[in-house]
Amino acid sequence: MEKSELIIYTTPEGTAKLQVHLEGETVWLSQEQICLLFGKAKSTISEHIKNIFEDSELDKKSVVRDFRTTAKDGKSYDITYFNLDVIISVGYRVKSLQGTKFR
Repeated sequence: MEKSELIIYTTPEGTAKLQVHLEGETVWLSQEQICLLFGKAKSTISEHIKNIFEDSELDKKSVVRDFRTTAKDGKSYDITYFNLDVIISVGYRVKSLQGTKFR
């Protein structure tokens, strides 16, 4: 099993600070983190992700993964994460200053 690393990413303006999973030579973010990164609502990010898979831009099986995460309440949950390919694809679809800067 590959070793997973955790790094902290902060946007240049300091508006978002994310703990980023690094595993398998790619970055993994949850949908909530993608929302923070691009400054968009969950519904907007959901729509972009749905369209990416419906348009067959990316193969869902190779870019989506569940990671077990411990929440603040101490319970463990499986959270869906998306790799860098999805993050970049969403970034191109998002109309925001953060999306432009991320690209």
